[in-house]
Amino acid sequence: MSNVSPEFAAAETQADMVEINGNRLAVEVLGPEGAPVLIAHHGAPGLGSRAEPRASFGRLADTYRVVVFDARGSGQSEGNGSFSHEQWAADIDGLREWIGAEQVIMAGGSYGGFMAMEYATRYPERVRALVLRDTSPDNSHEEKALANALASSRVEIDREKLDRIFAGTVRDDDDLRDCWREILPLYDYHYDPDAVERKVEATPYRYRAHNHAFQVNIPNYDLKPVLPKVTAPTLITVGRTDWITPVECSETIARLIPGSRLVVFEKSGHSPQIEEAEAWTKVVREFLAEVCPVR
Repeated sequence: MSNVSPEFAAAETQADMVEINGNRLAVEVLGPEGAPVLIAHHGAPGLGSRAEPRASFGRLADTYRVVVFDARGSGQSEGNGSFSHEQWAADIDGLREWIGAEQVIMAGGSYGGFMAMEYATRYPERVRALVLRDTSPDNSHEEKALANALASSRVEIDREKLDRIFAGTVRDDDDLRDCWREILPLYDYHYDPDAVERKVEATPYRYRAHNHAFQVNIPNYDLKPVLPKVTAPTLITVGRTDWITPVECSETIARLIPGSRLVVFEKSGHSPQIEEAEAWTKVVREFLAEVCPVR
């Protein structure tokens, strides 16, 4: 990536446009044919792209067949049809079918973690292992995040913009950019105002997917009742100072998914896969080597 963190950046690598469920998705496949397939879902609908999972889970492409994509309505993918969790999960299963895998390792961070858990609970027989990063089992993180944002000593948050991005009522892509700039300083362990501006410029803005996610999906989001039914081995990772999906959210997931493992990265905010990249990758690699050994 051109001197910009891949977190919240448009992908700069070449993708294939693959038709899944009547909608063309920008998809990249990394790693050897015949290896176990890992599908990694990006976060932040309407703001995220495959660039982040490509950078983080792509490190495992020496061992696994890693599939990364821009979800329907995000990045370079088309935005036809619904932006519901049911549809996004069906798109993941369509990708699984397209790549020809009976089962996959399902991975995702932040909102991508919501979708990884949605997939694991809706298509349990298809999930060989689950890797989660800085995510939440329900919408209770929003209240915590709001309190954290308003208490932050880094910047004084414009409450009106904060409310609009959380309510999913931004007016257009330019308005989404302005609201996004407001909260970006909160994400990293170390605050760098210049890095924030680079991320603002690099982010691919798709306000319709963002609005639907926050206005429609999140108010009804609660996987706590079904998480105890997850049978796939599960790794949960989180940064100690994550403001938007705080550690207690990951602790709740760990309590609910039988036999799951939780690892907290002490010098990370929302992105241990970037801020403590070597340690995070080692944890994920060792977990997968144990639960999905490559023959």
